[in-house]
Amino acid sequence: MNFKHTIKKRQKGFTLIELLIVIVILGLLTTIGLGSFLSSQRKGRDARRKADLDGITTALELYYNDYDQYPLSDGAGNIVGCDGSACSWNQIWESAGTIYMVQIPDDPRGASYRYSSNGTGYVLYARLENDQDQDIPAGPSGAGIYTGESCLSGGCNYATFSSNTNPSSLPAVVDDPLF
Repeated sequence: MNFKHTIKKRQKGFTLIELLIVIVILGLLTTIGLGSFLSSQRKGRDARRKADLDGITTALELYYNDYDQYPLSDGAGNIVGCDGSACSWNQIWESAGTIYMVQIPDDPRGASYRYSSNGTGYVLYARLENDQDQDIPAGPSGAGIYTGESCLSGGCNYATFSSNTNPSSLPAVVDDPLF
């Protein structure tokens, strides 16, 4: 009688193999979900970068309408337009009483965007995280970066520029070692 009672208890529980299978399945689902989540975060930050550069572009065009030239760059990737001095990222961009941007945006990961200008045209650079983004220039063997420009954790792989800037005048594109 005691033997039958022990058998019934064993039939009601899960075996070790069943528990291990469930744990493995949950681990796989978590890994897939986490990968999708991280990918969507990268794409979201890239969308913000593009929107930030569009906003800066609008402010640059407003500045051009007032002064018949784009603000110069200081050689370190900053805009020289805040009453003749270099604007720092996250600063109000104001010149002669006109506010062009309430706050010059910073990269979502804390780095600054890069700005290059000689007064007649400009180029804004950023580093996109999603290596599948169609706006990343192609290097000789895949995703590329612009030579001579440094963004975030490597080279800049995204650029937007004034309508009078010839794309062929941008720095050469080489393979991105991070992709």
